[in-house]
Amino acid sequence: MFGSRDIRTDKEESDVISDLLNRKTLMLINDDFHTFDFVVDALVDVCEHEPDQAEQCAYITHYKGKCDVKKGKMSTIKPMRDRLAEKGLKVNIV
Repeated sequence: MFGSRDIRTDKEESDVISDLLNRKTLMLINDDFHTFDFVVDALVDVCEHEPDQAEQCAYITHYKGKCDVKKGKMSTIKPMRDRLAEKGLKVNIV
């Protein structure tokens, strides 16, 4: 009847829901100060973006005022926010 379909337990479903609810977003805010190259290099270094992805985020931030550059657990996102802030970039977690 169920075949090889994976059936999740209540705990597994609860863990998945908890992970989704606890996801945070690291937002880069435009500051009209740093160069595109500086921002791209910072995103590659800190967020482990590919250069093309980092460049797209820099352009989105420039034209839209902000861009979500990373999503994940707070334990992953907070150190990235701290490192980007140390580089002088405006970032926050939502």
